[in-house]
Amino acid sequence: MRTALDAPAGMLDESERDFVEKIREHGWFDTAVFGDAEGPSFSFTSGFWVNTGQPELIMFGMKREIVHDVFWGLFRGAKAGEALPKGKATDKAFANLPAYSFPVAKRFYPEYLGWSQWFYGGNEFPCLQIVWPDRDGIFPWQQGFDPTFSSDQPDLTENGWLAALTS
Repeated sequence: MRTALDAPAGMLDESERDFVEKIREHGWFDTAVFGDAEGPSFSFTSGFWVNTGQPELIMFGMKREIVHDVFWGLFRGAKAGEALPKGKATDKAFANLPAYSFPVAKRFYPEYLGWSQWFYGGNEFPCLQIVWPDRDGIFPWQQGFDPTFSSDQPDLTENGWLAALTS
């Protein structure tokens, strides 16, 4: 698989070289986007797919430090061959609460995964959205989810979280 890791350094600008160097050094890079009137904050990875064979990750509405720690733990797990289950509750993301992961529809890649698209030269990489519950452990698709958090995690699946759940 060809990536920006294969590009001659002279072909990259300073920010691109820095991005690639971080992936060479750590195996992945975390891009953080601040929230604003257009949408919530989010972070996503680049490098998981090429270095572990596991999907890239995206998570919304959490503090950057927490997301970064979660991504590090999941990267270590991916290096050890552990995959996040899709559409099932898991304790692999957070120590004290469950999470779900769902495949991100390719139609959302341009809006949310720009650096990963650049790194891979297109959309030929998988990505999972990690979804967290409210303070009572209720997920956005469940009855009783705290509406305070309703705009913190957009649904990036192809047909909705409910359709992506597996038993």
